[in-house]
Amino acid sequence: MTVSPQIICLTNGIFQQNCFIVADPGTRDAVLVDPGEEAELFLRRIAHERFVLRAIWLTHAHLDHILGVQDIIDHTKVPIYLHPADRPLYDNIEGQAKWLGVGSATVPLPDRELQHGDQLTVGNCSFEARHVPGHSPGGVAFVGNGVVLSGDALFAGSIGRTDLPGGETATLLVSIREQLLTLPDDTIVYCGHGPETTIGTERSTNPFLTGIYAL
Repeated sequence: MTVSPQIICLTNGIFQQNCFIVADPGTRDAVLVDPGEEAELFLRRIAHERFVLRAIWLTHAHLDHILGVQDIIDHTKVPIYLHPADRPLYDNIEGQAKWLGVGSATVPLPDRELQHGDQLTVGNCSFEARHVPGHSPGGVAFVGNGVVLSGDALFAGSIGRTDLPGGETATLLVSIREQLLTLPDDTIVYCGHGPETTIGTERSTNPFLTGIYAL
């Protein structure tokens, strides 16, 4: 039987990125969504909660969302899930790091290719992977149990930037409208940066979606 997950947001690093621990409170199984810069923070919280980490799910492969992957894998050896369209970004983490001036960085090879419609589980909690390209070619949102982890596709009052390599504004807007705005209004949106919001709030007030900003 599907149960509601426990979701813990850990804002971290110089990019103020949101890493999420998604856990089944009954089984204590957990996944990390987008482990950014402060891997030790995530590992400490997992240990404090007595969770058992089962996987890393990546919404996309921009540097700020994957900086902690290597350290997590050094400690846990769990599988890494990534959409193949973001593999070039992922493989070029060193180039991303140099471009952003944050030193060197490495990541282990991903283990599983995410595809649109994949059904994922953590304990008895179920999620669907939805392909939401536009911020990056392989952007993915994880939908289930009345929530969506949107990565950098949708923010409270904004949308993901599209001026980075592989970004495309028109594509992102289509992704949001077809994959996110089709969710119920009370769906909680856990964003890759900034506060949480709801689909209904963004549908009615987000200037990039209401037409106030012409893109």
